[in-house]
Amino acid sequence: MNNTPTTHRFVAVLNKKIETGRAMNALAHMAAGFSMLIPNKESLRFDTYIDKGGGEHKSISDNPFIVLSSDNSNQIRTLRNKLIELGIPFNDFANTMIEGTYADQHKRTSETPELELEYYGICFFTEEDQSKELTKRFSLWK
Repeated sequence: MNNTPTTHRFVAVLNKKIETGRAMNALAHMAAGFSMLIPNKESLRFDTYIDKGGGEHKSISDNPFIVLSSDNSNQIRTLRNKLIELGIPFNDFANTMIEGTYADQHKRTSETPELELEYYGICFFTEEDQSKELTKRFSLWK
């Protein structure tokens, strides 16, 4: 166990206009793939938690994971552009990435201009202070 205080956090921002089941699907897809984008995996602080009976609960991050909501897709787009500008790795999920096969989803996404994508969510990992600055306009997911 690492006793050093955490300095980073995972953040997900979900579009509150999206039906809850679809928003959770988007969150699951983003979270599942996001750790692949981080070059320094040690900063993610994945650890095995062990319960009193010795049962292992593997690959749980010591870092907080904050889930916020946006009023609309354009707020997520603005955050996405800021993350690009700052060079912060992120993973997003859009309306073209649902329904049909994965091949259908790839095709639909490749045929859709970025400005026409409806963002369901975005996920990123950065230092705590920077994450607070980037997300001060968002509220906690309800």
